[in-house]
Amino acid sequence: MQSSTQLAGLQDVPALSAPQETPHGREQNGCAAVPTEKRERSPRACALRACPIRMRGPPRRQPAMGFRTVSTTMPGSLPVNAEYCWPKDVGIVALEIYFPSQYVDQTELEKYDGVDAGKYTIGLGQSRMGFCSDREDINSLCLTVVQKLMERNSLSYDCIGRLEVGTETIIDKSKSVKTVLMQLFEESGNTDVEGIDTTNACYGGTAALFNAINWIESSSWDGRYALVVAGDIAVYATGNARPTGGAGAVAMLVGPNAPLIFERGLRGTHMQHAYDFYKPDMVSEYPVVDGKLSIQCYLSALDRCYTVYRNKIHAQWQKEGIGRRFTLNDFGFMIFHSPYCKLVQKSVARLLLNDFLSDQNPETADGIFSGLEAFRDVKLEDTYFDRDVEKAFMKASAELFNQKTKASLLVSSQNGNMYTPSVYGCLASLLAQYSPEQLAGQRISVFSYGSGFAATLYSIRVTQDATPGSALDKITASLSDLKTRLDSRKCIAPDVFAENMKIRQETHHLANYIPQCSVEDLFEGTWYLVRVDEKHRRTYARRPLMGDGPLEAGVEVVHPGIVHEHIPSPAKKVPRIPATTESEGVTVAISNGEH
Repeated sequence: MQSSTQLAGLQDVPALSAPQETPHGREQNGCAAVPTEKRERSPRACALRACPIRMRGPPRRQPAMGFRTVSTTMPGSLPVNAEYCWPKDVGIVALEIYFPSQYVDQTELEKYDGVDAGKYTIGLGQSRMGFCSDREDINSLCLTVVQKLMERNSLSYDCIGRLEVGTETIIDKSKSVKTVLMQLFEESGNTDVEGIDTTNACYGGTAALFNAINWIESSSWDGRYALVVAGDIAVYATGNARPTGGAGAVAMLVGPNAPLIFERGLRGTHMQHAYDFYKPDMVSEYPVVDGKLSIQCYLSALDRCYTVYRNKIHAQWQKEGIGRRFTLNDFGFMIFHSPYCKLVQKSVARLLLNDFLSDQNPETADGIFSGLEAFRDVKLEDTYFDRDVEKAFMKASAELFNQKTKASLLVSSQNGNMYTPSVYGCLASLLAQYSPEQLAGQRISVFSYGSGFAATLYSIRVTQDATPGSALDKITASLSDLKTRLDSRKCIAPDVFAENMKIRQETHHLANYIPQCSVEDLFEGTWYLVRVDEKHRRTYARRPLMGDGPLEAGVEVVHPGIVHEHIPSPAKKVPRIPATTESEGVTVAISNGEH
């Protein structure tokens, strides 16, 4: 039986004001009264709705704990002193990651390509590169990661009110990946799911995540969770860029009372036009890349985003009476979009350079800026390819990198660049390698970059609650097998990898096609492509989990044996379960609705 206090947005809410009787029925916690006999009995009825703006009605009361009251005087929008209630601690509630079951070793690839030893492993910082056979495409990757998240967290599909997909792997210029994923929702009967695909190189996943956060903090929110999926297959033509490929997908459940909380008002964004990386050939998976320009765009975006972020947090601090400067020491951890690991290490050095140049009186005699006085007058825009500056600040930031960033590169170094899920693979890596106690209360900076180009630096605050069974404990436990999963993959010889790339190139947009590669090489529970018919319609099946029945070429549903939800479903179709919670002598009746 689901506890009524576990509804999304109402976990552990002791200070709800008592429901008020009105001539037409009961008013629930300050929201508009609905006649009891006319209340709808639908999935929306049982969803906790965000507290609406009160234009008129009963005398104003203090908002329920778990919501924040904001007053606004903006002309033409809301009345003076109108109240808007935000859900509390909106962020990532659960996270799942998927990567292919096979990889090529970068040391072996160096030999196969005939390049100097260390070019890929030291120069790029890459150890292994995951890749997909012709059995997997962007739809199958996303089907796999979504179903894995739902199963691992024992979630029902009717608790999802928004589904967003961020990807740059386009196999159809009209039909979205999101619509393919809706097959998973059919058994639940839930078709009331907002959201669609978002595309801009590697930034699409972050844009989708922001859309989900904004929906939950808006008047459109109906109390259900949002689900964000970022997935891509990164492949390159033969040459210097090929070892920077990879593939994978990340799914994130977004809602209130999250263990990973998005800090409101702290986003630094920079967007600009450039042809650094783009895909103008609609019949090829391969991009056109200007490598040098791409690095310059990435680093310049990092500079701009960090400057905007610092200005915003300084403005917040000033209101709170905090007068000191913000520095990298105020981040507990720092994660970055990772085209390759060496660029991430250079990015930490770049941020330290920003701190150094913005400090009016840096201490260069000792400490982290020791020996850097020669660079006091350099200009940021002149240093993108300055080897002396890069070398000096990489050395100065080495310990900072080791403490705050290195652990986040587990998936990146072992699987490669996943494009949109890259930075969220870094988040998964971080959560997998630190205990809840080590993570609790930390501020994590997240830098997301997509070529063309779009970038944002924002921050996540980890909840303080690290107790056993807490949301933080659950999300870290769910990722504790990450390294084991990486190690369980199959190593493929470089010539076989090259043959796989050739097959993908030749069959990428074929109709009436049946994939050639074996299903047996896939992880259990992986969705795969069965066929593409003469009208380019794609059919998928799922490799069964251990103990499942035979494969079927249709959509499988979440295992019926799973009945307990350790993440509550606010729109779950269950009978009405009344309950009470007590706070300061006030008894409050709460229900998850009836269908």
